[in-house]
Amino acid sequence: MVGMRRAGAMWIVLFAVYAATLGIPAFQDADVGGDEPHHLLTAQSIVTDGDIDVRNQYAEQSYTAFYPYLLEPLGVLVQGRRHEPTGAGFPLLIAPAYALGGAPGVGILLAAISALAFVLAAALARRVVPEPWASGAALACGLSPPALAYSTTVLPEMAAGALLAGAALLALRVREEPLLRFAVPTAVLLSLAPWLSIRFAPAAFVIAFALVRWLLRRARRFQAFFAGELVLFSAVLYVTINQSVYGGPVPQAAAAPGTGAFGEASALGYLERSYRLVGLWVDRDYGALRWAPVAALAFWGLWLLYRSRRERLALAVGERIQVEVAALLCALACAAQVVMAAFLAGTMFGFWFPGRHLVAALPLAVPLVAWGLRHAPRVGGALVVLTLGASVWLVVELLLDGKGWIGPNSDAPLGPLTALLPDFGTATAGAIVAWALAGVAAAALLGREWWRARNDPLAGPLRFE
Repeated sequence: MVGMRRAGAMWIVLFAVYAATLGIPAFQDADVGGDEPHHLLTAQSIVTDGDIDVRNQYAEQSYTAFYPYLLEPLGVLVQGRRHEPTGAGFPLLIAPAYALGGAPGVGILLAAISALAFVLAAALARRVVPEPWASGAALACGLSPPALAYSTTVLPEMAAGALLAGAALLALRVREEPLLRFAVPTAVLLSLAPWLSIRFAPAAFVIAFALVRWLLRRARRFQAFFAGELVLFSAVLYVTINQSVYGGPVPQAAAAPGTGAFGEASALGYLERSYRLVGLWVDRDYGALRWAPVAALAFWGLWLLYRSRRERLALAVGERIQVEVAALLCALACAAQVVMAAFLAGTMFGFWFPGRHLVAALPLAVPLVAWGLRHAPRVGGALVVLTLGASVWLVVELLLDGKGWIGPNSDAPLGPLTALLPDFGTATAGAIVAWALAGVAAAALLGREWWRARNDPLAGPLRFE
């Protein structure tokens, strides 16, 4: 009962904060920008016409109801129809809210979903650490600038964050009680991830793999088969429908040439994107750690997980295995999202608020942040203060200067020290080489630890139990 009240109070606080940001525009005089008006246009077509063909919406310029500028189509005609390559799954989710309250109604719905994402994140974190660390980490991440920016943005990122966090929570419940009534809703949630965007499929696959593995290890073959079939059926249906509607396995097949799902890079081009493994975190403008310093605690949480497994603490404390499994599941799902952002996203820069490709994994990172916060309370507390200060600074600045979330011209939270961060948007070959050497050094350190663990008879591997 106490937990329900705590969750309810957290949801109310976060929802109120998120709803309060609805007055901040995306850019200039527009409340939405980038892909947002295209999602709304498809939702408008679903509500008014009962289909996702937006030819008449463009012809009548009905998008002026929520977008004050000329809106250009994103893709090409497929069989004489214009289906936005942003996909139809997310517009279907927001269509009821659009029917009831237009674009503002969609913002309210997304604020509610975003608040739910971090309530679920707090529940996940309680499987790793006790209170107040779990709720504290969830609030710190939920009130960070990326969470505020995407809480009401008409993009599927925070909806995917809630979906993945809920699926991870249910999957851990299945591990404890391998029953069909828990396995089915987990599989249903995971099967919905690609429909929001193909970008969320890798993280969903990690959780689906854990779900099936845990069921098989507990001799629940029927449950494992049924859950796996649900996910597989959804994937086949997804590809089949997209082939018919968009002319390819994903909606981005209908995009203009060179702007597809993965940027249509060559094999070498994908390798050249490896600098993003650093840039996504520390870039001067688009780095996640610049805008949410508290996320650095997730790396400390990863180290704690590694040391816990290496020293086999679960052998001494039986309950420790529950902590390790929950943390490992979240870590692997987050890693899948990071790999997607680094190698599969067309660009790490764009007409959006920084952190777009990582924010869906933010709720899943909360357990690791909470673990790091518990074991480094002073440093963690400073990072929390810095993150919340960045949010206050940024929101006040946006309210005062009338600018929007997209491409914020702000020095929050580092002030003049922001100039010390590398700019990967204009990175020279020397800068890239320097960061590559730093990556090699980090890899060498991890390799050394791995070798020591391999030759330590007491060390244990990281695996799902």
